[in-house]
Amino acid sequence: MEQRDGSRGARSHDRRTPAAVAEVFRQGWADTDRRLPPVSGAACAAERRAAVSERFPGERIVVPAGGLKTRSNDFDYAFRPHSAFIHLTAEQGTSAVPDSVLVFEPTGSGHEVTLFTRPRSPRDAGPSGAEFYSDRQHGEFWVGRRRTLQETADALGVEAVARERMEWALGGGVPTRVVRGEDALVDALIPPSAPAEAELLAFLSELRLVKDAWEIDQLRAAVGHTVAGFHDVVGELPQATRLARGERWVEGTFNRRARLEGYGLGFETIAAAGAHACVLHWMHNDGPVRDGELLLLDAGVEADSFYTGDVTRTLPVGGRFSEVQRRVYDLVFAAQSAGIAALRPGAPYGAFHDAATRVMAEGLDAWGLRPGGGAIPHEAGLYRRYTVCGTGHMLGLDCHDCAAARGETYPGGVLEEGHVLTVEPGLYFQPDDLTVPEELRGIGVRIEDDFVITADGALCLSSGLPRGADEVEAWMDALR
Repeated sequence: MEQRDGSRGARSHDRRTPAAVAEVFRQGWADTDRRLPPVSGAACAAERRAAVSERFPGERIVVPAGGLKTRSNDFDYAFRPHSAFIHLTAEQGTSAVPDSVLVFEPTGSGHEVTLFTRPRSPRDAGPSGAEFYSDRQHGEFWVGRRRTLQETADALGVEAVARERMEWALGGGVPTRVVRGEDALVDALIPPSAPAEAELLAFLSELRLVKDAWEIDQLRAAVGHTVAGFHDVVGELPQATRLARGERWVEGTFNRRARLEGYGLGFETIAAAGAHACVLHWMHNDGPVRDGELLLLDAGVEADSFYTGDVTRTLPVGGRFSEVQRRVYDLVFAAQSAGIAALRPGAPYGAFHDAATRVMAEGLDAWGLRPGGGAIPHEAGLYRRYTVCGTGHMLGLDCHDCAAARGETYPGGVLEEGHVLTVEPGLYFQPDDLTVPEELRGIGVRIEDDFVITADGALCLSSGLPRGADEVEAWMDALR
């Protein structure tokens, strides 16, 4: 009989496991269970779970982590849980278990919270006793040791129960809200209710808007590692210019730092040289890096806690801006400086965007660039031909954090102490844009930094990188 693994079945290269060999696998293992201290964010996660319980009394709340996603045939992408699940558990990168589900069960005084998850692979003669050596998706010999249920409870501060008991636990007529689309079994067990689920997602997003002290520490670390990656890249630029696909060298240099210091990347690295910088999310990274051109590097390290940095610098590859490049860079720098100056608690969220775009519109108008012809007022927004997108976003567990928050609490809200966000104006003159002088075509410049709103203003988490053109040139000289 052909060997079967626990989820996908055998593949052509699998070998059959005779019964005698299977019996050998079940014997002679030492007890390696251990008591684990709570993860560093466990206490903060408990406070967030209490907020969920208070908001939805008498209702069952179901938050799945999500499962593995196939990359190719029997290889999966690295597992990354749903951000709401991370926020409510403080789960860490390499410990995260696919198909885990957090369930808030209503009681007379609140909720009992249970984590349904996969326990450590058993090594006995039971029905799943072969998993640890035969299951390529979940087996311990294939993907590493999971925590036992008790170890999970110790680490996260929540009762942990085997996932196979979840179906029974989700029965009954309890009103239920679920984060849908992450777990097929959960979706099948709970009838959909779009308004209730949208309300839950909005609340879970808004719960992440104001970061607590632990979260800010995680973001500070993630941004610090991101800054280190930019230093690495500048030191490797001469090597990148010697390669046909130098953008890949830049990407790999930064990505090495991300894996060394954190769980990996918060998003795919944008290493855009020359006219590629005019593509906002250039991730092909298959072009050359040439002296005399600019390199736009937009990248972020995701910490082991899944919080991410997001920083952009536009660098003169040869170490010096040309006159035209500096003119564009200086205007973006002035716009970013105006946006930063507008960051303070109580200010409308959109104030920093308005301040930055006003500076860019006035600068472009002074250059004689008027999309559509004639004198175009700033409010018309026609300068978006050269700026394309907004000038910042919330930052946290997601690079574009809190995306399901309601408009009145995020884009239409006000800044509060503990908000963490980016300020990232940019100018992008497409290489085929006949409305701009030829000397500008193919130049793209973005400058992005990460800020936490404080009681009296904003603190730059990415201040370890220079911003002004002179400072950028001096920094590159020093690293070369």
